[in-house]
Amino acid sequence: MGLIIDLSAIQANFKTLAERAPDARPGAVVKADAYGLGAVRVAPALYQAGARDFFVALASEGRTIRQHLPDDAQIFVLSGHMEGEDLTGLIPLLNSPAQFFRDRALRPRGPFGIQLDSGMNRLGFEPGEWAAVRTEALAAEPLLVMSHLACADEPEHAANAGQLAAFRTMTQGVTAPLSLAATGGTLLGVDYHFDLVRLGVGMYGGLPFADAQPVVTLALPIIQTREVRVGESVGYGYSWTATRPSRVATVAAGYADGLARALARGGDLQLWAGDRACPVIGRISMDLITVDVTDLPDIPVSLEILNARQGVDALAERSGTIGYEILTSLGQRYPRTYL
Repeated sequence: MGLIIDLSAIQANFKTLAERAPDARPGAVVKADAYGLGAVRVAPALYQAGARDFFVALASEGRTIRQHLPDDAQIFVLSGHMEGEDLTGLIPLLNSPAQFFRDRALRPRGPFGIQLDSGMNRLGFEPGEWAAVRTEALAAEPLLVMSHLACADEPEHAANAGQLAAFRTMTQGVTAPLSLAATGGTLLGVDYHFDLVRLGVGMYGGLPFADAQPVVTLALPIIQTREVRVGESVGYGYSWTATRPSRVATVAAGYADGLARALARGGDLQLWAGDRACPVIGRISMDLITVDVTDLPDIPVSLEILNARQGVDALAERSGTIGYEILTSLGQRYPRTYL
């Protein structure tokens, strides 16, 4: 029971994605605690699979995994050099002139990278800013110059080609390693690969990598079952009323565990007992979900909400979000088992 995380599947997805960009170095994005799955376990597994470049959002995330990785692993910090941060053993990806001059003043020989804004308007040097510091920045020998695509999960979107052209213009003549593609960009093709690809959600079993192996199984323990008569209702607001004699199981999870109330709004959310689907009834509450198990011959000890039949993107579609949010919202109350 609980959250089962298949490290071998993460490794396999990493290798399969890396094969899509055979001339680029495969890096691994392990920010947000490896998308909620536990960076101190996931990052070493990815190192074993061949990753040597790791990407985190914050320096604190980098410090957490630094002690779990060999010295030759490079840990890049996407937020760059924030004031007062300890960057020992880390490589900030500097995002602005202010960050660049702060970093060079405080860490004149410290390793660093550069992030450029190729059109997403989120992080990175804008073209004018980059032109002003480019000569000085390149003379200090950055370990990586990167940018990020805004619409890589939409292959036909015109922004992809526009950002590719902008990145090429901004990096013309740069000899440092270049990186533009995350998972979606890796799948766009060789034009986007450059020297390093940053593999993220696809490793964890999410779209746009449709060929990913499932990584996560989430089994919710049944706390109690009860018989519900015709006309009786279940849960907050009495939003479900029995039209037949029913057996209802209450399982231990809810929106405090990352399973949003919106998952049940369409009335077709299911939990699984082996290969048999059981409908969720009533509302998802903070810690509890109620499930109609009338048609099961036997009551199991748990029911699955994430498995090979119902992955993170299937749940995301039901609640009007994306697989990233489902993964990163999974709470810390689940017992975790790593395969």
